[in-house]
Amino acid sequence: MLEKLKGYLEPGTREAELAEMLDPDNIPRHVAVIMDGNGRWAKERNLPRIEGHRAGAKSVREIVEASARLGVQVLTLFAFSRENWKRPRTEVATLWKLLEDYLKKEHKVLMDNSFRLSTIGRLDDLPAVVKRELEQVIKLTAANTGLRLVLALNYSGRAEIVEAVRRLIRGGGAKAEGLDEETFARHLDTAGLPDPDLLIRTSGEMRVSNFLLWQIAYAEIWITKVYWPDFRKIHLLEALVDYQRRERRFGDIRPAGGSS
Repeated sequence: MLEKLKGYLEPGTREAELAEMLDPDNIPRHVAVIMDGNGRWAKERNLPRIEGHRAGAKSVREIVEASARLGVQVLTLFAFSRENWKRPRTEVATLWKLLEDYLKKEHKVLMDNSFRLSTIGRLDDLPAVVKRELEQVIKLTAANTGLRLVLALNYSGRAEIVEAVRRLIRGGGAKAEGLDEETFARHLDTAGLPDPDLLIRTSGEMRVSNFLLWQIAYAEIWITKVYWPDFRKIHLLEALVDYQRRERRFGDIRPAGGSS
């Protein structure tokens, strides 16, 4: 079992059994998660939708810790899409308040564990108090060397690609000659980050919802019917075990790193 999981997982449990199956040399560097199902979770319990979001915040805390213990280097969470502005104003306002509260409560946890916070998406449209809190925590954790926690906020994959083209044009780097994938990727919000190795989607929906469209070109996709508020470390472990059973070929006929 991975060293950081000892004492974290109870011996004899399914979680411990799954952890024993893992190859520590084949942990995905970057895991991206579409956190879906908060509203349906609440509806099935005859609760307001916002209670699903509150319950989902608990899942965030557990998955961040579990990812760090498992050796994941980057964890990207799809927290708020540009399309989410279409939701009722009260729900949107509460979502931003939950994020503000999370940042205020968890910044010490981020520092104690050397987690580094960053964001992708257009932050200019966020409520001023939330943007200010984000900037403070990002600056506070900038030198940390542990898990990189990336929050996708007011994010759209298509808009990100369009904005990357604008940056290229403004910077004079849009000449056809010499423009390759590596150059283009340097102009995306995720510049400097490895592409996701594993994309997890909760709630059973079979779509990527305009999330990291460029970056997930070769990501392994794992979908669970579990709603995000019920997603726990056992489900993350299941996803990683399944990931390690796959052969990543990247378009080749041989697995990556293979010789035959």
